[in-house]
Order: sequence, then C-alpha cells, then structure tokens
Amino acid sequence: MSYSIAEAARRSGLSIDTLRYYERIKLLDPPARDSAGRRAYSDDDLTWLGFLTKLRLTGMPIKSMREYASLRSHGVASAGRRKAILVEQRQSVAERITELQGCLDILDYKISNYDQIERKAFGQAPALEEISA
Repeated sequence: MSYSIAEAARRSGLSIDTLRYYERIKLLDPPARDSAGRRAYSDDDLTWLGFLTKLRLTGMPIKSMREYASLRSHGVASAGRRKAILVEQRQSVAERITELQGCLDILDYKISNYDQIERKAFGQAPALEEISA
C-alpha cells in the first residue's frame, strides 16, 4: 500500500511540513515516488513515523533520533549502539515518571485536603456538579 504525503500526514498525526522536515534532516529515508513524481509512503514508512513520534514523546532530542535513524542502515553491526540509545532514553523516561508521580502525589494530597475542608464546612462533600459550576 502507498500513501500520498497528505494521507501519510493524516495517518501519522504529523504535519506535511514535519514529514518533509524529517526527510530533510534524514530521520526519514526519502519515500518512493509515484509515476507523477509525488512522494508515496509505504506501511513501513508509517510504522517508522509512529516510532519516531513515540521517541519525540519521550523527549528524545532530535540529535539522538538522527543518530538512531542513521544507525538503522548498518543492520546488526549497530544493534549495540541503537540499544544503548534506547536504554539511555528509557532511563530518562523513568526519571520523568518518578518526578511526575511525585507531582501526582502532591495533587492527590491537596485534593484530599480540600475534601476534608469541604466536609467540615458543609457537613459533607458537595456533589461534583456543584464543584464544577
């Protein structure tokens, strides 16, 4: 199956400009071209774009993504370095999750505290509709 740039953008959730940018900075191999010379993205391209999107979501810098992308063409010989890049990023994500869990704990504590204040002030917690009004 092949997809136009607009369809690839829609399916990947990325903009057309982002697809072109990823191609320009060599995160994405130049896609095949159709008979009219237009980009024709494959299912493999969309799978790779999905992976790139996840890497960006983890906060991986473009520089690291570019290194990882360039190493793909080296096959098994680069597996160790590619794994190391992912292990480093995983550690960063784990640290962020721990930090965010601490933030969530504080929010839960404060919400619980306000529940207690409301129970004391009103004799019971107001209905959710009353809070959001």
